[in-house]
This record gives sequence, structure tokens and C-alpha cells, in this order.
Amino acid sequence: MKHVVVLSGAGISAESGLKTFRDANGLWEEHRVEDVATPEAFARDPELVMRFYNLRRAQLLSATPNDGHRLIGELERTYRVTVITQNVDDLHERGGSTNVIHLHGELTKVRPVSGGSPRAWNGDLAIGDLDKRGVQLRPHIVWFGEQVPMIEHAARETATADAVIVVGSSLQVYPAAGLIELAPADAPVIYIDPAPDGNYELRSRKHLHILEMGGSAGMREATRLLRELL
Repeated sequence: MKHVVVLSGAGISAESGLKTFRDANGLWEEHRVEDVATPEAFARDPELVMRFYNLRRAQLLSATPNDGHRLIGELERTYRVTVITQNVDDLHERGGSTNVIHLHGELTKVRPVSGGSPRAWNGDLAIGDLDKRGVQLRPHIVWFGEQVPMIEHAARETATADAVIVVGSSLQVYPAAGLIELAPADAPVIYIDPAPDGNYELRSRKHLHILEMGGSAGMREATRLLRELL
């Protein structure tokens, strides 16, 4: 069975009403990234950071997968599919994908501040929410300045791809952006973006197919294109 790797970013979830990670003027839902998405921010004002993610988690729980998510899920009927996402939402899973690597963590999980395994969490998180050892819990999010623990797993999967679909991401944020370089040279790359830019890693690909459209429309075309390419 052919292996299709999907690299996804915030754009795939925009049609479900979720705001992109970084908005205009360096703001993220009216907050500076430095105030809500760094270890220093959490150390300085943990209540603000928790409140920010509590609001995002509540927003996510009211959102539903769009056609783009569902079409990616349906690829599993024909191919072995690995979704590698920069998104912290669970819309890929709810859209039917069963093999999802979250590079930047997950909103629906928390973990101890001193290290440890993540656990499911769908309500609000507050000061005083502890693990069994009495350690404070924090959002299971990879903040700026932190290591990306799933990147090596994602790299191994990308290196075995027969085809790659890039959707909802301009591949500007590293280390995720470097994954495309690891795909086999002869693997076709389908790049879905309504306003594609000149990303070097993408433009240097030998078999690049650019679809200038949004996530759902692009996935419909990508599904058809895959049948021709594989």
C-alpha cells in the first residue's frame, strides 16, 4: 500500500472557524505570542496562559471538522496515511484520520510541569490542578523555545513517503518546514495554498504540483491527482 504523508497547518482548520496560530501584527487572538506561548510567559503569569488555552480549548470543542479534514481521513481507504500537523486541535482525528503526529502538542491534553506523560483534558485547567505526585499540570503545547519531541518520528515517516500533500501551511516555521526536504526525491509533492509563496524547500522539489485553492477544495483535487500519480 502506497504511503501518503500529509503535512498540515492552521489553514486546514480555518474553514472550521479556528483562528490561525499567528494573526496580523504578531498577535494570536489579541495576545502577543510572547505573553502566552513561551515557557517564560508561563513562569511569569501562569493564570493568563492557562486562561488563554482554556478559551482556545472551549472554542475547539464547539468546532467541527470540515471537508478538508474528512477528505484526508478518507484517503485511508486507499493508502497508508500519516498526518503530520502543526495544529494543536483534534479535528484531523474527528475527521477520520487514525495516524496523526502532533508536532506542537494538543489542546485536549495536559502534562506535568516537571515532565511526564500527557493525559486527556477537555475542561478548564487552573492553578491547583495536579498529577498524582502533586505536580502542577500545564497545557500539552510545545511553546516557542522548547524542543519538538515528535520531530524525529515525523522525519522517519516523511522519509518513507510515496507522495506528500502540504495543506494549510506555508512551511515557514522550523523544524516542521524542514520535513519536506526529507521526502524521497522522486516522491510527488502536492502543495495546496490559495496564495502560494516562494518557499525554497518546496520550489526545489522535482515533482511539485501547486493547487491555488483552499483546504477543502484543494483536498478534493489532491485526491483526484493522487490517483494519477500513484
